[in-house]
Amino acid sequence: MAEEKISQAEMQFIQFVSMLSNSAMQHLGKFTNPLTGKIEKSLEAARATIDLLSMLKEKTKNNLSKREEETLTSSLANLQLNYAEEVKREDTAKTSASAKDSVAEEKKDEEAKPAGEAKKSP
Repeated sequence: MAEEKISQAEMQFIQFVSMLSNSAMQHLGKFTNPLTGKIEKSLEAARATIDLLSMLKEKTKNNLSKREEETLTSSLANLQLNYAEEVKREDTAKTSASAKDSVAEEKKDEEAKPAGEAKKSP
């Protein structure tokens, strides 16, 4: 099977989509920042990049090669799934932290009660 020749414009479009996709993945905390070597998570920045790619898909509809469309569609789907996963993970962490704080507060209140006021069983 012969390889299809890719035009320079097509290659540049795919590189552009890949660059934005990698940036969003970095904001999702999936890649380290190459300058700092640290994970720097920003769901707001990731969402903005995903929205940008979504707008790009809409604005270029029916004007892309098959390869460009496949690259954009798969990158966008991958980012949306990873974003949803990170939002869920963050919500779970917040709920867990809130529950731990509540238990710690109850324990603190219980310890602060005078000895004669033990917690009554239901």
